[in-house]
Amino acid sequence: MGSAVERMDEYVREYLMYRGFTNALKHLDTDIKADKEKGFRVDKIIEQLQHLVFTFDLSGLKEYWLYLDRRLFCRLEEVYRVTVNKLRTSLYRYYIISAVQKGNTEKTLEFFQKQAAELQGQAEWRDWFVLPFIAAPEQNPTFSPYFSRQWADTFLVSLHNFLSVLFQCVPQPVLLSFDAEVQKRANVMEENEQLRQLLFALQGETKDQSQGDQVVHHKLPVYVQNMDRLGDTELDLVSSQRAVSAATTPSRNFFSTFLPQGRRTPGKMAHGATGGSSPSQGALGRKEPSTNQNAKSKEAPVKEPVNVQNQPTNQTTHSRTKRIQDYEKERKELFSKPPPQTPEKKGEMEEAELPVEASPDAVDSASSLTNRSCGGSTEGGGVSMEQPFIKLSQEEYGEHHSSIMHCRVDCSGRRVASLDVDGVVKVWSFNPLMQTKATIMSKSPLLSLEWAAKPDRLLLLGSGVGTVRLYDTDAKKNLYEMNINETYPRILSLACSPSGSSFVCSAAALSHSGSADSVPRLPVPASGQLLLWDTKTVKQQIQFSLEPEPVAINCTAFNHNGNLLVTGAADGVIRLFDMQRYESVMSWRAHDGEVYSVDFSYDENTVFSIGEDRKFIQWNIHRCGVKQSDQLLPQDATGPFVLSGYSGYKQVQVPRGRLFAFDSEGQHVLTCSSSGGLVYRLTNGEPALESVLSLGGHKAPVVTVDWCSAMDCGTCLSASMDGKIKVSTLLAQKS
Repeated sequence: MGSAVERMDEYVREYLMYRGFTNALKHLDTDIKADKEKGFRVDKIIEQLQHLVFTFDLSGLKEYWLYLDRRLFCRLEEVYRVTVNKLRTSLYRYYIISAVQKGNTEKTLEFFQKQAAELQGQAEWRDWFVLPFIAAPEQNPTFSPYFSRQWADTFLVSLHNFLSVLFQCVPQPVLLSFDAEVQKRANVMEENEQLRQLLFALQGETKDQSQGDQVVHHKLPVYVQNMDRLGDTELDLVSSQRAVSAATTPSRNFFSTFLPQGRRTPGKMAHGATGGSSPSQGALGRKEPSTNQNAKSKEAPVKEPVNVQNQPTNQTTHSRTKRIQDYEKERKELFSKPPPQTPEKKGEMEEAELPVEASPDAVDSASSLTNRSCGGSTEGGGVSMEQPFIKLSQEEYGEHHSSIMHCRVDCSGRRVASLDVDGVVKVWSFNPLMQTKATIMSKSPLLSLEWAAKPDRLLLLGSGVGTVRLYDTDAKKNLYEMNINETYPRILSLACSPSGSSFVCSAAALSHSGSADSVPRLPVPASGQLLLWDTKTVKQQIQFSLEPEPVAINCTAFNHNGNLLVTGAADGVIRLFDMQRYESVMSWRAHDGEVYSVDFSYDENTVFSIGEDRKFIQWNIHRCGVKQSDQLLPQDATGPFVLSGYSGYKQVQVPRGRLFAFDSEGQHVLTCSSSGGLVYRLTNGEPALESVLSLGGHKAPVVTVDWCSAMDCGTCLSASMDGKIKVSTLLAQKS
């Protein structure tokens, strides 16, 4: 109940702030601070009683117990009055024993003098009035049990359990039932989703058994055979071309329904079929022994859509017919221009069974990556190891009109916030449809953004004039704006604590290097501050010490529970802060030049960083400054990023957002490149990174990436200098 009350207090506070009831909000905060029930937190009540006992505040102890009696105990049935009296007696004895153990005879005598009138008629206190006059009461058989640690612990646990049961039985207001209803609704939705996926899986198995005689004639690629029945859409499409009756049946996209991030509208599915051949199509192409047979196989299926058009149709049938026609058109083009291959290469391709992407660039990328997968070579026509991921789809978000600086997914994986160099922030979703939820315009330039942890609908926006705004993406309005520091107006980095109660803000002075395009940069880094702000009170909590001198912090990251904070600075130093004591526990020189991006490893025993020296380094946080691995990255992975145009136009951008992101298990990392995101496998040897997949799709350099694993399929985001953001959905293959 205590947690529900605490959350409801936050909801009420947020509502009052939204309505502008500032006076009511002030009174609410005042009443909460003076709340003797401690928000129905039993542990807080026990702590308050122990504090009054240990400070020997007898009047305060009596007053607090009387308040609990009037507020809570008096509402109980008469049968529980005996239990309440026993707890009060034990509390007073706990007070006396504490006074005796501390040698405070004065407080012991004071207790009996003030309570004599009340206690002298009670049988359980008859022997206790001689306690102050006994030389060694802890050795007396009557009082010795009360001086044991076991009695004190038993009393405190009994009081804790009694209050806990009492709070659970107290009738709750309707408003407090909101939290329970939300939790119940979330559980029901989760259960429905599991049952829905189970239903679709069973339907797929039944469908596969009924069509087994059609599918058995086609040799499937290896990676499709290992997809756990996730490839039925392509098989259904091929089977529908071979059977005229199947064309009149409305299409059911089993594949897109089973995968939440793979859902597509009928229009986009048709476009995907036009853009490239499917895995099953590639297998069919390789099975054809000669060009003449290819020509026959191309002619026969084309006639089937004509028969479909002669029958009574609805809108669904027309859509399916269009997809089949586009599919056959692309199939003709692929078979009419076979790629030149030597017999050896052709044999290797048949054995490898490479997945065919939706574009020629992706085909080349897939074949080259497969041949060097895991750093191995093909021997005997086989690949040494399968690729760890399959790229299911790739979509483009193109609402920005200038280069992207930041692109981040929230904790739930439902929203994306992207910021461009013009200061325009777009909040959008990609599942099930790509849709813009909110557009944020600002008079002052925006330099950084970060999602709040709790609630995840809130967005922190750092500006170039020393302010940080908290924006509600659901209500589409600013909740409040914090003035950080006029001396250090550039808010370079924001990191929200996983608890959601505070955030770290990196503020830097104005750059004196002149143009932002100047390369190389000045050797003297900009000065700055690292501050901790409380999101509830909207006040600065602490300013961290940045030794040996104040320096601009470029990047920050919390660990999973918010106890550790790692930062990368403009002086090339990585600093690790203990958020329990708010002090730096270690720091070391990490890079020659600025640190651009930093994050904890999956097990949080190491820290990864990328710097201006183009190095991707893994550091051991248990041994200060000790490298575990070191990898030199290409220029297009670390920046500065350059986009050339007509008439000698050149745009240079210094890294601002995340330059790398990990998958859900921390075994693979996504980095930037000139044509799209690159996925590497982390190794324990040399080299430290091993290229496994190129996502592609970009025509301009990628400047920031993010990897969301909150849904069933991993989603990679790569944002480029032309304002385009690619959303690539990956499926992890089981090893």
